[in-house]
Amino acid sequence: MTTIAVTGATGAQGGATARALLAAGHTVRALTRRPAAPAAEALRALGADVRRADFDDRASLDAALAGADSLFAVTTPFGTDIGTEVRQGRALVDAAAAARLGHVVFTSAAHADRATGVPHYDSKFLIERHLYASGLTWTVIGPAAFMDNYAGGWSLDGLREGSFAWPMPADRPLTLVSARDIGAFAALALQRRDTFAGRRIDIASDELDPARIAAVLAAATGRPIAHQQVPLDVVRGHSTDLAAMFAYFAAFGLDVDLAALRREFAEVGWQSFADWAATQDWTALLAAPAGAASAAPAVV
Repeated sequence: MTTIAVTGATGAQGGATARALLAAGHTVRALTRRPAAPAAEALRALGADVRRADFDDRASLDAALAGADSLFAVTTPFGTDIGTEVRQGRALVDAAAAARLGHVVFTSAAHADRATGVPHYDSKFLIERHLYASGLTWTVIGPAAFMDNYAGGWSLDGLREGSFAWPMPADRPLTLVSARDIGAFAALALQRRDTFAGRRIDIASDELDPARIAAVLAAATGRPIAHQQVPLDVVRGHSTDLAAMFAYFAAFGLDVDLAALRREFAEVGWQSFADWAATQDWTALLAAPAGAASAAPAVV
């Protein structure tokens, strides 16, 4: 089996990808800035080779990628800024090229290649362009909105009060995908290089409007929950980036061909939103004190 390096291995997307690859029997090199963190220890217990790697430390990247066959790459501006994300993403691509990796799968965002004006989409497209020019064999995945955000952030605080607080009109559809499905799809791409090489694929597994999302959450939690539209000005007070994203969602949505994905990549086992909601431990999540979640969702 090949050795596959996975960045962001202690995060949602990287962790899901690492677990999917380990389940398929691959040698996984889990890259993280915090190799002693509980999430890293959990991957180590599953058989991953956990290595320290820091996007701002080129030597650590070179050491972590040496001898690997391919790479799952993920970047984020959250916790830093857009400029830092672009710089780190380019550094990772350069390190992958120097290591002569056979395949890089980069997870971006759905519509990031459409000049959305959303800062953290535009930053990912700059990294995509750097990857395209690198000479590496590449695949780009563009996930739609994360289902997982509905179990954290201000959404979870609202659910405790019987409200699904989301900055979109009740009847505006949005495509969604779970971190588990992103990981499964990324693992598939890494295992089927010839099928995926040179392709940019936006992915999602369900499409619902906020009113329907609230209804599914009510059924899953066993609590009455109604959608409440959060004004964009409130979001803007936390992040102008996220406000721009929600404005784009409301105006254009994130169209993804769900039927085509299910036909061509049925082995992913795509989760509906109801499937995903049924897997969450809502009793534990809702028992946490209000405000325990972050102020804003970690949206793609």
